[in-house]
Amino acid sequence: MALATSSSIAVIPSSLSKTPLGGASAYKSRSGRSLGFLPPVRASSDNGRGDGISSVLDQTKKEITREDVLKNQAENESEKRSVFGAVPSSGALWPRPEIERRPETGDRSFASLMSFDGAGPETINGRLVMVGILWAFAVERMTGQTVAEQLYTPGNFGLFNFLAVAQLFAYASLVPMFKGESPDSRSLGPFRAMAERWNGRTAMLGFLALVLTEFFTKTPVFNMM
Repeated sequence: MALATSSSIAVIPSSLSKTPLGGASAYKSRSGRSLGFLPPVRASSDNGRGDGISSVLDQTKKEITREDVLKNQAENESEKRSVFGAVPSSGALWPRPEIERRPETGDRSFASLMSFDGAGPETINGRLVMVGILWAFAVERMTGQTVAEQLYTPGNFGLFNFLAVAQLFAYASLVPMFKGESPDSRSLGPFRAMAERWNGRTAMLGFLALVLTEFFTKTPVFNMM
């Protein structure tokens, strides 16, 4: 390759070699004369925001091993007998031993997760009803409608919104379980699985009381406040 002298365009000779200098790529001729620098281009997948979220999520992770489950199964009295007095037995539809029903160690199929003693039903129902009771409070205060009126009055989208939110929460709750992670494997300060379960159970009782009260009184409870 030669330099073109009859035009303003110069072709770089092939005798140039690329050598690193101070973290940059410096183009030099074989005589050592520097002809310029080309800063290195680094392709990085790092994302400050993504790394921050990932770091927080990693801190909430609690590893639950097979040994942990077996130990709890042997020592926890509530795992030796159901609330109805039935003794868990391997292969039974209900109640199953903890080692078989946990996503970390047991069957992760949809049928198993959503069975009566599976990890799915109480988790999903508790989360839905906690959102539902807050939703009922806000809408009753704004519109003066009972829960039933919010759902079934022509022109309202309450039932549609509920079904959409239910699918979203069910999906978001089941995905970690399919990957072998139960709600017990995450905790951050006061946000623990046990606290979530008790809040969900309390909310379910409260929501039931709300619906029954409004059914008999025909009056939105939160609008009376």
